[in-house]
Amino acid sequence: MRPGAALRIVLVAALAVSLSGCIGGNVPGDRRAQTGSGPSTAKDPKLSTVPAFSTPEARQCAVDLERAGVRFTPLANQDFGGGCSAIDSVKLLDIGTPTSNLGPMTCPLARNFAAWAQHAVRPAARLHLGSDVVKIETFGTYSCRNIYGGRSGRLSQHAYSNAVDVSGFVLADGRRIMLDGGWNGDRASQQFLRALHKSACRRFGTVLGPDYNAAHYNHFHFDMSGNGYCR
Repeated sequence: MRPGAALRIVLVAALAVSLSGCIGGNVPGDRRAQTGSGPSTAKDPKLSTVPAFSTPEARQCAVDLERAGVRFTPLANQDFGGGCSAIDSVKLLDIGTPTSNLGPMTCPLARNFAAWAQHAVRPAARLHLGSDVVKIETFGTYSCRNIYGGRSGRLSQHAYSNAVDVSGFVLADGRRIMLDGGWNGDRASQQFLRALHKSACRRFGTVLGPDYNAAHYNHFHFDMSGNGYCR
């Protein structure tokens, strides 16, 4: 790591805290704002009294991202109301593969997602599909809502910026391998998607796919809660 890199990251995080006081409205990827389901968050988000990336674990995570060559912006800790928050989160700018709809992600989730994209998605596409992945498509990250978007029940990990839903992949040859259709599609698509599911189970705390339940027929859900729950 370059000398002073860790210190620079902390300073950038501090700058993000000061600037974000000027930012209001909904966070990118907040499907709650579109659907109306889940906890109410009518008020603007509030800055947390705890500075972002103030713990050794959070600072190490930021260093890990930089060492991996990931471009990102540290975000201020925010309270969105209704129990929803973004703590020690980042905005991923470049993980080596363009990825749609990425909003705030907790740093550990971002670190593992970037590693999964590099070390699982790319090799699996070449092996099973004979082409490179040029885009990862997702349904987003942060969303202030309950599990499955219900009006009751516990908050989803999306409400803590701690989850991402992956819906498909665009290949260099123009093909789109989507969970909806591809999971039970041709043999190559099935092998590719199941290889990614298996790899994800080694990187994320919870992995849910189309075989889990009907709500996940069209995406992988990855989050950092749990302890290797893989379905």
